[in-house]
Amino acid sequence: MASRRHQRLALATAALLTLTTAVGCAGLDKALDCVRTADAIATSVNNLQQAVSNASEDITQASESLDEIDRELKKLDDTTDNADLSKAVDDLQAGVTEVRGSIESGDATPDITPVTNAATEIGKVCSP
Repeated sequence: MASRRHQRLALATAALLTLTTAVGCAGLDKALDCVRTADAIATSVNNLQQAVSNASEDITQASESLDEIDRELKKLDDTTDNADLSKAVDDLQAGVTEVRGSIESGDATPDITPVTNAATEIGKVCSP
């Protein structure tokens, strides 16, 4: 798990170095926010996957992961004017709403594919 985090950090660092020469300060700030938020969302989605796989022990972990994804989406949505990123954020929000509804209806193992697919798209959009 730690190596994946280090790998994402290395990729984010490489992306930032590339972006430094490609965009101005304002653009770099937005790109940096996008990379940081995409990383936080990826971490939250990983936590969600683990929580769903361990749902028989404690389903509240899945709800907490969904709450964290919601917070990160809010940050990302507030800082972007990119149409592709806005669509990916909307798709992820729809997936989070769907999974949350499944959990609230008593489904201990909801299908989180819409969440993982949309999170992957955010990662692609936030990559240089």
